[in-house]
Amino acid sequence: MKLKHMKRLSLFLATATLFACNSPQTQPITSVTTKNDSIKTGGNRLITIDGLYKVWTKKTGDGAIKVLLLHGGPGFSHDYMECYEDFLPKEGMEIYYYDQLGSGNSDAPTDTTLWNIPRFVEEVEQVRKGLGLEQFYIVGHSWGGLLAMEYLSKYQSNVKGAVFSNMTAGMNDFTTYAKLLKERIFTERDMAVYDSLDRLHAYQSPQYTDLLMNKLYTQVLCRIPIDQWPEPLLRAFKKVNAAIYTQMQGVDEFHVTGSFRNWEFWDRLPQIKIPILVLGGMHDEMNPEGLKREGRLLPNSHTYLCPNGSHMSMYDDQANYFNALTTFLHQVDQNTFKPDPK
Repeated sequence: MKLKHMKRLSLFLATATLFACNSPQTQPITSVTTKNDSIKTGGNRLITIDGLYKVWTKKTGDGAIKVLLLHGGPGFSHDYMECYEDFLPKEGMEIYYYDQLGSGNSDAPTDTTLWNIPRFVEEVEQVRKGLGLEQFYIVGHSWGGLLAMEYLSKYQSNVKGAVFSNMTAGMNDFTTYAKLLKERIFTERDMAVYDSLDRLHAYQSPQYTDLLMNKLYTQVLCRIPIDQWPEPLLRAFKKVNAAIYTQMQGVDEFHVTGSFRNWEFWDRLPQIKIPILVLGGMHDEMNPEGLKREGRLLPNSHTYLCPNGSHMSMYDDQANYFNALTTFLHQVDQNTFKPDPK
């Protein structure tokens, strides 16, 4: 700014201040205190965890049926679940997105001792309290389904009903079926290349990525060509916290070498008494027979496998997925839910 312009601005400000001070109509300036919950934020809200960290949540829709969404991963984010808002709110349901600690819009501490199942369970409970949810519903997808099972084994009195979406109840079932899927989908040459790269731990090589993404993932993760994958799903892949995923899961969907490699929940399923929907896909990376077994062991459950769906049945068999989901929630809320015969 040129000097003469600065002088004019200073003179203007001084004159304005003098006029304001001598004007009989001028009112004294007072501070305004506003409660945080009265400020509109588009439903976004941060919840304090362990007195140290902030996790991000977002409320969408309004209704008596309140649904907390637990995303997969671990280390992914809520983004790929945004399709839920095209189906649940119009059914009079209130949904809550939530990025788990270390994921998406939430704080991402580097303390590796945080990435364990019991701490995540307590995190969900703190989020529930922070959002004021009572007798609500949980929809847990993939790792979120595992987390939902663990949460219910301790806190099911808080929950009216839950959906275990695309998640088996044990890692042995998952890894055994994953091996079968590779043998079924890969050609002999594909398998030879995959195994050689696997032995070299060449997980970042273009060949390995191509086999994983274009041969496996498009068959069992999301049965849509990758160049046509929905934007929220692509966005979620861009945001993955690989440190959490590797520590708890492994290098990819087919290497369960992380901390929950020995996780088995089968014996605890009968302890969950609330209504449960076991929801999966016939083309899922989760064993359909394992999902059926899961449903049989849950005393108050219904099992539905989307006929055209894979692990992301909410995208590749969308109509069937959301029809089953919303029907279940309405039935439980109206006390008309009837579990499958056991």
